[in-house]
Amino acid sequence: MKKLVVTLFAALTLAGVSFNANAQASTADIPADMNALMSKYTCIACHRPNQRLVGPAYADVAKKKYSNAEIVNLIYNPIPTHWPDYPPMAAMKQVPKDDAMKLAVWINSLDDSPKKGTTKKKTTTSKRS
Repeated sequence: MKKLVVTLFAALTLAGVSFNANAQASTADIPADMNALMSKYTCIACHRPNQRLVGPAYADVAKKKYSNAEIVNLIYNPIPTHWPDYPPMAAMKQVPKDDAMKLAVWINSLDDSPKKGTTKKKTTTSKRS
């Protein structure tokens, strides 16, 4: 019985350490200044740059092509119909506008999809006889 308790304790401790390491690893791709803002305003509880949590990944937000001002507005006045597969976000009106704008600019920097007008047109060459 004692051996079983020790084994269970060891397994739970290992699981806890592993979970904590995974949680820390998922924030490794966040710049320090953005991580500080996300932590201060609790954004980090629901969002990550490239991972879906309670809310969408910020890279997915960037792919929606919102302007920086639109993202700031959505921080203050979320529109749940924009993200129907997620629980509604709480309005984060305590975030100062300057900090909200810093977050918005960074979020939009995560968009790696092709920009409009930058796709290369396929050209064909034909032989003239």
